Amino acid sequence: MKYEVRISGKTRIVEIERNSEGWQATLDGEAGAIADVAETAPDTFSVLLAGQSHEISVTSSADGKLTLQSGRFEFAAEVIDPRSWRGRRHGGVEAEGRQQVVAPMPGKVIRVLVGAGEKVEADQGLLVVEAMKMQNEIRSPKSGTVECVQVKEGQAVNAGEVLCIVV
Repeated sequence: MKYEVRISGKTRIVEIERNSEGWQATLDGEAGAIADVAETAPDTFSVLLAGQSHEISVTSSADGKLTLQSGRFEFAAEVIDPRSWRGRRHGGVEAEGRQQVVAPMPGKVIRVLVGAGEKVEADQGLLVVEAMKMQNEIRSPKSGTVECVQVKEGQAVNAGEVLCIVV
C-alpha cells in the first residue's frame, strides 16, 4: 500500500508491504531506503534501517495529524488519505475491474456496512475501521457489486489486509 506522507513540511511516498517477518517500508521508491518495521507496543514501533534500530512513538491529534518521536527528535507528520491521493493522481477516474479493498492501517473493524451481493456506488462506505482511536470509513473504489466481505465486526486487521472485494 502506498501512502503520501508529509513529514515536517516535506512530502514523501512511503510504500508498506507485509513480509514473513512483519512489515517492510520503502521511502520514495529507493532500494537503499528499506526499513523493517515491528509494532512493539501500542503506538510504538521498532524500525530497523541501514543496520540501526530506532524506537518510534506515534501520537495522533484530533485533526488526524501525527507526532513521531524517536529519542530526542520529534517530527510532525500527516498521512494523506490514500484514496484521495489515488484520485488526484488519476484525475478522479473510477477504478475498473475486480478491486480488493484493503485496510489502510492496522485497526479493528467496528462496522460492516455492506454484505456480499450488494450493489454499491463509487465512494460509498463499505466498512468502518478504528485505528489510533479514530474511526475511518473505508469506501468503495468503484461502482459495482460486493463479491465478498472477508472480515467481521470486532475483528483486528493489519495494514494491507483484504477487507472485501468489489467487482
